[in-house]
Amino acid sequence: MPHMTTSVEAIWDSFNTPLARFIRRRVPDAQAADDLLQDVYVKMHTHIDNLRDHQRLRAWVYQIARNAVHDYYRSLKPALPLLEDVIEPTEDDATDEMAERLSKSVREMVDNLPEPYREALILSEFHGLTQKQMAEQLGISLSGAKSRVQRGRKLLREMLFACCHFQFDRLGKVIDYHPHCQCCAEGTCN
Repeated sequence: MPHMTTSVEAIWDSFNTPLARFIRRRVPDAQAADDLLQDVYVKMHTHIDNLRDHQRLRAWVYQIARNAVHDYYRSLKPALPLLEDVIEPTEDDATDEMAERLSKSVREMVDNLPEPYREALILSEFHGLTQKQMAEQLGISLSGAKSRVQRGRKLLREMLFACCHFQFDRLGKVIDYHPHCQCCAEGTCN
């Protein structure tokens, strides 16, 4: 982009197709993905005057899209902080594939945790229950539920680091990983 004022129309011309694909990969519901795309353009239109460095236009556009996707999932209340701690998607197709393979391995690792921790992580991380709801469902105390989730996360983190070497960006998000074992390379950790 030239070093001049950027319009939303110019952004549309440059980014609409890849931006729509970026959102649709993260939001399987086509109608919701289309709505999010429109919301992203509204946010861009509203905040275009805040863009000071037009050389960073691409990063700005995708940051708005990432935030919209995060807000969408947050609004649905499925608590997935465990996966977000490990995998931060980017607009890069190779990273999308890495995140998909790694997320399959994470789920398989969770399935191999000892029962109380497996159940706690599945209920809290995958089914979106709060720890209070989980405690009520399992008939345990809130502190017991918190302890199970915390210990389950610790065990899972240990399993991940035993299986793979991770590269992190300056914010602590995974940008790449290299499996120590074939199972992670294939996304079939046991």
